[in-house]
Amino acid sequence: MNFNTHRFSLFLIAMLLVFASTKSHAQKVGLVLSGGAASGVAHIGVLKALEENNIPIDYITGTSMGAMIGSLYAMGFSPAQIEELVKTESFRNWSEGIIDEKYAYYFKRDDHNASWVTFKISDSSLTSILPTNIISPIAMDFGSMELAGGPAAAAKYNFDSLFVPFRCVASDIELKQSVIFREGDLAEAVRASMSYPFYIKPIMVNGKLLYDGGLYNNFPSNIMYEEFYPDFMIGSNVSGNNPPPDEDNLLSQLRSMLQSKSNYSILCEAGIIIEPQTDVGLFNFSNVQPIIDSGYAAAMRNIEFIKQNTERRTTKEELAIKRAAFKGLEPKIVFDNIYIEGLNNKQAVYAKKILRHKSKTVPLEDIKEGYFRLASDNKIKHIYPKAKYNPATGYYDLYLRIKKERNLITYFGGNFSNKPISGGYLGLQYNYMGRFAASTMANAYFGKLYSSIQLRSRFDFPFKTPIYIEPNITWNKWDYFKSSSEFIQDAKPAYLIQSEEYAQLNIGFPTGKKGRMVASGGIARTTDRYYQTAAFTQNDTSDRTDFDVASAQVYYEINSLNRKQYANQGEYVKIKIQYVNGLETNTPGSTTVLDTLPFYTNYHEWVTLKILGERYFNRRGRLKVGICGEGVYSTQTLFNNYTSSILAAPAFQPTADSRTVFKENYRAHQYLSGGIKFVVNIRKNIELRAEGYIFQPYESMIKRNDLKVDYSKPFAFQHYIATGYAVWHTPVGPMSLGVNYYDQVKDPFSILFHFGYIIFNKRALE
Repeated sequence: MNFNTHRFSLFLIAMLLVFASTKSHAQKVGLVLSGGAASGVAHIGVLKALEENNIPIDYITGTSMGAMIGSLYAMGFSPAQIEELVKTESFRNWSEGIIDEKYAYYFKRDDHNASWVTFKISDSSLTSILPTNIISPIAMDFGSMELAGGPAAAAKYNFDSLFVPFRCVASDIELKQSVIFREGDLAEAVRASMSYPFYIKPIMVNGKLLYDGGLYNNFPSNIMYEEFYPDFMIGSNVSGNNPPPDEDNLLSQLRSMLQSKSNYSILCEAGIIIEPQTDVGLFNFSNVQPIIDSGYAAAMRNIEFIKQNTERRTTKEELAIKRAAFKGLEPKIVFDNIYIEGLNNKQAVYAKKILRHKSKTVPLEDIKEGYFRLASDNKIKHIYPKAKYNPATGYYDLYLRIKKERNLITYFGGNFSNKPISGGYLGLQYNYMGRFAASTMANAYFGKLYSSIQLRSRFDFPFKTPIYIEPNITWNKWDYFKSSSEFIQDAKPAYLIQSEEYAQLNIGFPTGKKGRMVASGGIARTTDRYYQTAAFTQNDTSDRTDFDVASAQVYYEINSLNRKQYANQGEYVKIKIQYVNGLETNTPGSTTVLDTLPFYTNYHEWVTLKILGERYFNRRGRLKVGICGEGVYSTQTLFNNYTSSILAAPAFQPTADSRTVFKENYRAHQYLSGGIKFVVNIRKNIELRAEGYIFQPYESMIKRNDLKVDYSKPFAFQHYIATGYAVWHTPVGPMSLGVNYYDQVKDPFSILFHFGYIIFNKRALE
């Protein structure tokens, strides 16, 4: 071989090496995942199709839901594992802002009231603060830390060292620009990228308040190109730019003001955009399988083109080995130090006592219970957790960024109805948090049917077994109308008025996560004014019964119902025993036929046992079935006349309408009752409900000719209640229209429309 031939051979070899190197380099594949809320679940199907066909994924960039799905893949989760995750109850709870029943902490809940909206007053400026989010991110934030804590530590908080190098973007609305995350806390980065305005609360990162990355860059193909420079880019896009704003559509105007147009194109020389066809509500994660399938189908339609442009393949075995190797680097999440930011020293002591961090090290699952206990405290406005691995100790440090609730809070609400039961609600609450927590609240109801004023305080002490002490003073008045419930028409004069004033002291402590035990005692005066005959004039005076009473009670309560009215998930149980001792004073009116004495007195003493329960089944189905039951056994004695005895007796009031009317047939000293409820979800917040109840008193109270009262024979009567209605759960309260049936001779059917909550302060002997 001569010299020239030798030189030519070397040149060919060099060219082959360069060509081989170029081909090898050309196999680097980048995957870009767009935002798109629930539609972004389609990215899982795209990942499935790519892995099934051994297409390598060397880099991932994503925005919003694309950031979440992409980050899970970058953490080492397989498409099948991601698919399984988004189908779980936990994931759907995150998307709806619901805390899992397992961690819901009932002990910290306040009593229900009729409020629609809450305004929190700034200490310095007395400026009303409107809510910045629809759903609570508490469960999502902890779940994200739980998922990403280990992989982030394994990558030493460098996103290039994850199972797949990863980038995501958020939006800095102050500077009007995107923020690229390359390192740091992975859960925090993804959370910032997903903070959709007005739906999920924005998050503070390095002193900047960050929102959803889709505001300025909903398809970060430019980030992929500039950060990783792949030779082939695959885009999965389930979104698009908004249409021009509509002059009659406020939402479209807000979107146009907030969101810039994104470039939905591939920037490198070789690439493809996969566009799954989805038809799903923005935040509807109720049925994700069709969304995933749409992504898979769209990817498979383009798989041959992708194969032709990516010669390198990654087998399932290679991926499994790589995943196992990466997962093997993850330190187990066990905490040894807790750092609290945003609270002063005394407040931090209170928070740590609620967490109950006593031992030197605490596993994640143990701290989880304390986290949700703390998050449920109404003195805490917001809590955000971060887990950071400390190589020196081999454990994680837990950083809790806590924002205390504002000290002064106002509540507005009530109920608007076609019947004369409409009313308003106002509340004012002042909060204190130091080594213990306290709140003082005043509220007022005002309307034709019901009026009330209440002042109460609650002092929470974070002992090993937490307790609260709650004194309250309440005045209640119910004014029942005799006839018309026509819309707007004035009602006729009242035939029955009940009023009461009481002072009470409650002491409670938790029993598990969903229960509490409460002991209380108090004094009260109840006053009933009534006519015992329908023949009265405005010049007549009513009969009056006063009852001066002292009472004590103990009750055990479990509550995991999902709504304060018209629940369709969870359960409620209450077991109560009560002792009552009081003096009845009856003053006859001008129409009485009993006697002519100026008044009648009698002492009463009794014990009441009450058990009631409610439970719903088929939590995630379209049809939900609920059952309920109530039983009362009381040694209560009869009052002077029939009406006063009926008024003082325990009442069965299972429906919203039954709590607004006086029904003699559903009151007795001993009774059993039961009911069944059928709830059909038409849409997410619209449902049809049908309910039926049976009321079985042991001995009904019957009126004698002289208006005195006697007992009937045992089990002589049964009574029924049925109702059917449609309910729309609006953001501020329920709107309901329905028909009610009571088994009475006259007017058994009635129609009730109402908007708001039919909820009252507790009665003196409730």
